[in-house]
Amino acid sequence: MTEYNFLLHHASLIVSDTEAAKHFYCTILGLKQIPRPDLGFPGAWLALGSTQQLHLLELPNPDPKTGRPEHGGRDRHVALTVSSLDAVKALLTEHGITFTLSKSGRKALFCRDPDANAIEIIER
Repeated sequence: MTEYNFLLHHASLIVSDTEAAKHFYCTILGLKQIPRPDLGFPGAWLALGSTQQLHLLELPNPDPKTGRPEHGGRDRHVALTVSSLDAVKALLTEHGITFTLSKSGRKALFCRDPDANAIEIIER
């Protein structure tokens, strides 16, 4: 059997308002927007480190904003790493963004973006 060396290039999230999503991801979390080709619909591409990306797609969302699990670890989610989880906790608290701590005991938390997409943030 052939083995492949797969690496994650990007993850895509559906958002209802690109500007509101960019405020969350860029202004609050500090991600950097990078160039995106015209795909015929609004959105943004964000850099995650030097080789990975998060793509925001402003398209009709089949997922509800309500009725999702309170803890994002029990829902589809994207996991990001940071050097200081305490700094992220303070940042989220400052901006009134609720979060839950990892149920596994790891140094990690889960929050949701304005469209209820779950985001896990793990201390490296």
